[in-house]
Parts: sequence; structure tokens; C-alpha cells
Amino acid sequence: MGIRHRIIPLAAALALTGGLAATEAAPALAAHPAPGQTAQAAAAGGTYLYFDKNQSNPSNSALYLMKSVPNARDKVLAKYRAGSGNGGRNGKNECASMQGWLPNGTYRVLAHTKHHNGGARGINGYAIQVQDKVCRNGRTKRTELFVHSEMKPDGTQGARQPGRDNPYRWDGTNDYYSLGCIKLTPAHIKNLFSKAAHYGWPKRLKVVN
Repeated sequence: MGIRHRIIPLAAALALTGGLAATEAAPALAAHPAPGQTAQAAAAGGTYLYFDKNQSNPSNSALYLMKSVPNARDKVLAKYRAGSGNGGRNGKNECASMQGWLPNGTYRVLAHTKHHNGGARGINGYAIQVQDKVCRNGRTKRTELFVHSEMKPDGTQGARQPGRDNPYRWDGTNDYYSLGCIKLTPAHIKNLFSKAAHYGWPKRLKVVN
């Protein structure tokens, strides 16, 4: 699940942060095809999502849109700051449902839409759904997993609510926290949709740390 129910209201003065800018320069992670990619997938030259979890600050992790390049270095098409997990004591426990970050592994991308309607405190607007994943204990299944932001179902921002967090509005860096989904700023997820439409929609998400 994506939206984190907050106990302490956010200060209205929190500024929206732009995160990491898109780049064409390949980082170290793209020195060769991502672990777990088959030769067939690499040869196809398709795109994929790559989420690199930050152990020291999960809310400052990185999501990449990558292009497989046969027999060469995979290319970074875009890079964004992203977060996963609620930031609490179980925030890095992949088996803690509704708390921890996404389990490592490869996920199928199931669908994408600009108009997801998850209702109050749900996932709304631009959203990419990925498959459920059983965590490392072999029993706990993480479900309802998305790459998403905070916005209204039509992709616009809700009104600022001084002293409160608005789940339909990106209020600041605390909005990178989630119940396990990957979260981007509204500007970044819209940019991701635009680049995916241009280069081809990814069919896989690779999660590592």
C-alpha cells in the first residue's frame, strides 16, 4: 500500500522538493545489465524500472528508468528521488506489511494510469501497479503495490491545509514515506510517464539495496 497515515500533522511550511534530476549519464549500477535480467530481455533492448533502496535514508532512495543495451552498458533514461516504507522502526523490514519498504527482487509491471481513484487517503492520479511479492520469510505477501505520488484522481494537487497533511497534495519531504509503495513527487512521476511513453513502457521493476 502507498499512503502512510500520519500521526503528527506536517507543518504547512514544508517545501516541495524536486529530488534527483533526470540524467543521461549511466551510474555505476548500469555498468552492465541489472542482476536477474535474462539474456533474452537484454537482447530485446526494452526498458525497465530499477529501484535502489538507500539504507541510511529510505526516503532518499533512487528510481531509474533504464534501457537494456545488448552486449553493452545499460543506459539511464531518467533518475528520480523516491521513497519506500513508513520511516519507522519497521521501515526497512520488507516483511512488515503496511510499514516496511518493498522486498528486493523483480516485479512484473501490471498496469499504468493517469487517473487512478483510490478514494480518501488512497492512491490517486498517476500510478504504476506492480505484482504482489512474497518477502524473504517465504510467507508474508506484500500486496497493492504501486509507484505513485500524492494528488487527486485527475492528476491535480489538492488545496493546502495549514497544519495538516493533505493526502491529495505533495506537502513536503515527509510525503516520500509510504506503507511500502514507491513514491515520487508529482512532477517526477509525470516526467516518468512522459519518458516511458516516449521510450516504451517498462514491463519489469527491479528492487535492490
